[in-house]
Amino acid sequence: MADMRISDGPVPKHAQLRLILEQMCDEELSPGDPIPGERALEETYGVSRITVRRAIGDLVAAGKLRRVRGKGTFVAPNTLVSHLHLASFSDEMQAQQVAASSTILLSERAAAPAQVSAYFGSEAGAVHIHLRRLRLGDGEPYAIDDAWYNGGLVPDLLDRDVNNSVYTLLDKEYGLPVTEADQTVTAVNASASDAPLLDVTPGAALLHIVRYARSGEREVELCSSLYRTDRYRLNARVGRP
Repeated sequence: MADMRISDGPVPKHAQLRLILEQMCDEELSPGDPIPGERALEETYGVSRITVRRAIGDLVAAGKLRRVRGKGTFVAPNTLVSHLHLASFSDEMQAQQVAASSTILLSERAAAPAQVSAYFGSEAGAVHIHLRRLRLGDGEPYAIDDAWYNGGLVPDLLDRDVNNSVYTLLDKEYGLPVTEADQTVTAVNASASDAPLLDVTPGAALLHIVRYARSGEREVELCSSLYRTDRYRLNARVGRP
């Protein structure tokens, strides 16, 4: 347990304990590990139950810890930070030393919705590749990707291993590296069907990112993604022209 002391002084005790717990999470524990129970923290640091709950509550609100009803409080999975550059989910996770994996929820060749057909420049109802995946980091749910791929360019995509990076497949197997994309980011509430997959309550806030991706002048992907807001953050650098 972190070797720090809590004392009377200008810094509130709950803030001191919060720093101790943060250090414990960073240096001694891993994502998914439980933190000591409330009584153990009270006895170890000589603070009240109110102080312990305030410190833990602050860290839960900050996404550093997560409570599991009936089980305890655990170190939360690492937050995935996207810097708004073109990278696959797998590449972003690898860059932050998080093990990426996927659960395939749906994979099919199907008549595409009008929006998809229009983007790919095909006739209404044309058949394209539909792939819906639950994206995981260190085994924890981060996002749901609902993507369509241009069936005219990658007709046998589903014969490949699509559990991992489809962008790598597009590049290495088809010579179609994703070179640019337009993205729209909005806030939505988790639906009754999506909430259990992401392990959140129905109505919880999610980030909705729609990406129109191209390889050169060829439209290859239209993907709608839902991200947990406590496990995903968008960073951007802006400037004045």
